[in-house]
Amino acid sequence: MTLRIISAQEVLYDGEVTSVTLPGAKGSFTVLRNHASLVSTLTAGNICYVAPDGTTAEHAVSGGLADVDHNVISVCVY
Repeated sequence: MTLRIISAQEVLYDGEVTSVTLPGAKGSFTVLRNHASLVSTLTAGNICYVAPDGTTAEHAVSGGLADVDHNVISVCVY
């Protein structure tokens, strides 16, 4: 699964992940491989993800928009 986290200034992450947890407007949610397509607004919080080698990382965001489609998670943050 591919995760792309993009801000107006830079690409924060673009790579493969096994899972990603996002701070959705209606609550935090986790996306795994073959997740149903969705679009969600994001609130302030952390985007946490797990790389294929098992390492974890997170990015703090003030809000944004997430799009999940065909194992690609595109996140625009501010």
